[in-house]
Amino acid sequence: MTWHVEVDRNQCMASGMCAGAAPDLFALDHDRARALNSDIAEDDRALDAADICPAMAITVRDGDETVGPRE
Repeated sequence: MTWHVEVDRNQCMASGMCAGAAPDLFALDHDRARALNSDIAEDDRALDAADICPAMAITVRDGDETVGPRE
């Protein structure tokens, strides 16, 4: 399965928590975070990053279904 990871750069506050939790999935570019690859193999670290994002700027999708952040 492939997940699609998006960071809403308008919502991102560059806390760096995503890059700290999964540095091979996320990076900080100046004042915003970004996913290093938008399509990834299923990886719970992407869900963890979406869950801990203080701005709720990360969305993880499996096809049309949003799987992260988790409720």
